[in-house]
Amino acid sequence: MGDLLLVRHGETEWSLSGQHTSWTDLPLTTHGEEQAKSLAPLLTERTYALALTSPLGRAIRTAELAGLTGAVPDPDLHEWDYGGYEGVTTVDIHRARPAWDLWTDGVPPGPEGHPGESPEQIGARADRVLARVESALATDSGDVILVAHAHFLRVFTARRLGLPPAEGRLFQLATGTVSRLSTEHGRPVVAEWNKRP
Repeated sequence: MGDLLLVRHGETEWSLSGQHTSWTDLPLTTHGEEQAKSLAPLLTERTYALALTSPLGRAIRTAELAGLTGAVPDPDLHEWDYGGYEGVTTVDIHRARPAWDLWTDGVPPGPEGHPGESPEQIGARADRVLARVESALATDSGDVILVAHAHFLRVFTARRLGLPPAEGRLFQLATGTVSRLSTEHGRPVVAEWNKRP
């Protein structure tokens, strides 16, 4: 059985400033592009049974710059819909709601088409991706790589490990990094986290 490689896209202006970014499709910064390029040695030597990206440009561009070819955009890899907190920092949210926690409180509705999502809704998307990943890993023809976003990949990791979606809070994920989920004695484990060249 292959491994699952999780790639968080490179830096954007809002990831740098700490603003919640879901549907706002910001480009990578110059530093973010360099981060993406630097990942190539960690990725291009592996064989992939499946390569998926978020449909957002920052993830697709990261995959391209990292040397991945043939990665397929998958809408289930989209970042958490932050609803009314799109573009807002946690510091600013805490001014109005000091005890607010994304993982337990969710987000208020945003503009039309962006109602926001709960951890359970993200968990349902992650479970759909896991079902596709399992069938690709079962072919034993290589690893699976997902290029996506911090909060989605954190929830995905929690679900892979058999944890509730909100336990994604335990896995801080930096921009422009590769993390690897593997197995040990038949059980899913975190083998590497936030790796950079």
